[in-house]
Amino acid sequence: MSHPRPDPVTGFSCGLDATLRLISGKWKPLIIYFLRDEPNRYGELKRAVRGVSDKVLIQQLKELEADGIVVRRDYREVPPRVDYALTPLGRSLAGALTPLCEWGSANLDAVAALFAERAKWRERAG
Repeated sequence: MSHPRPDPVTGFSCGLDATLRLISGKWKPLIIYFLRDEPNRYGELKRAVRGVSDKVLIQQLKELEADGIVVRRDYREVPPRVDYALTPLGRSLAGALTPLCEWGSANLDAVAALFAERAKWRERAG
């Protein structure tokens, strides 16, 4: 089987390559997922995306905004009020991520067992 060559214009080998580069990192898919239904303020996102540091969450939000996936709305109020929402492109991406979420939910026990086995393997190898 031959492997596809990267597109000379975009540099992507396929659509999946383009998507994965856009959502690369541990947190971007979760941010997109938690914004899928409605805008969220920063604090709501921070609580939803458990384990992410403030620095990384801010960085990821800025990258998603720069990529046209998320829009940041500043209401110019005192105290400050800012929220984040998906753009139309971001909403279409969230729709594409939904089946992955459903698969993960349906296979949660199997995935948890795989990660437990992986941890044991690493302990034996380490």
